Amino acid sequence: MKNVYINSVGSVSAQKTTHATDFLTDIISYNETVIPAIDPVYKDFIPPAAARRMAKGIKMSIVASKLALEKAGLNNVDAIITGTGMGCLRDSEKFLSSIIDNDEAYLTPTPFIQSTHNTVGGQIALEIQCTGYNFTYVHGSNSFESALLDAKLQLELSEAQNILIGGVDEIGDYTILLNKTINHIKKEPVKSSEIINSQTKGAVFGEGANFFVVSNESNHASLARIEALELYNTLPIQSVAQRARQFLKANNLNTADVDALILGNNGDVEFDIYYDELASGDFKNAQQLVYKPWVGEFHTASAFGLVLAAIILKTQKAPREFQLNSIVSSHFKTILLYNQYRGENHSFTLLRQC
Repeated sequence: MKNVYINSVGSVSAQKTTHATDFLTDIISYNETVIPAIDPVYKDFIPPAAARRMAKGIKMSIVASKLALEKAGLNNVDAIITGTGMGCLRDSEKFLSSIIDNDEAYLTPTPFIQSTHNTVGGQIALEIQCTGYNFTYVHGSNSFESALLDAKLQLELSEAQNILIGGVDEIGDYTILLNKTINHIKKEPVKSSEIINSQTKGAVFGEGANFFVVSNESNHASLARIEALELYNTLPIQSVAQRARQFLKANNLNTADVDALILGNNGDVEFDIYYDELASGDFKNAQQLVYKPWVGEFHTASAFGLVLAAIILKTQKAPREFQLNSIVSSHFKTILLYNQYRGENHSFTLLRQC
């Protein structure tokens, strides 16, 4: 089977990731309970008349996908695979609100049409005129990993050569209110640098779109090689370290071979203990990084983690603000990512230097 490479990334997030010059070098710190993504200049990518009718998730995805394609030197791809936890949430809220406000009569269908989860993949396909395989995964916080796994299998078996994959989620006012009510969002604002040690329930929520061109052919611009990926719907906390060891062993590695461990800590005192199992155990001598305090928690936030890992392997530099422990690796050849959300949908992703 062929190897799978990340040849480019495109990101719209709460950090300055749309600009190549500022990509993860000028880190923005927040003091909020919800972090919105920084809007790029959409008219540079989408005609204004069309952009006015698009949900934010769609606009972010089109920008991120075009950035990834541009960096890969491609106009089209063989397939588009998207992961999203909540789809175009704002249009969903708008449609449901109109049902109540209009007593289920005289409804405008546009918000419903644009609220479906596969709208993003369809709009990207229309933008680049891609008539190939187009699939959307909606698997909670494993949505992006499911898209990545699909692409990886197709590329390994030479069913495609270049695939555009991405993870996108947006935030909506009513959904934010609901998550605050059930303590999934922190009650009080927390500084980004203090989230990990906040010792309170809930996370700081966010949004974003992160897209990648993955291929079974590498080039001089390739960022990283995707070595392996493993998903679990449920995993007992006492089994996390064991599964990590088994995952590495299956790829002829051990914990000492990992140069950096990228974790999905979000500051939720009830569930960050899963990450502590790795950070304070087998990987205590590896450099550890976190990213959700700086971009927020959302179902496909792990796609930003993959962006971070790929950039680190390419540039051999890690943002010091994302540092969890005091250990700094002299080089980066192997990076392990681990993510879960509220004790479910666990994923291990292994990247190697090209």
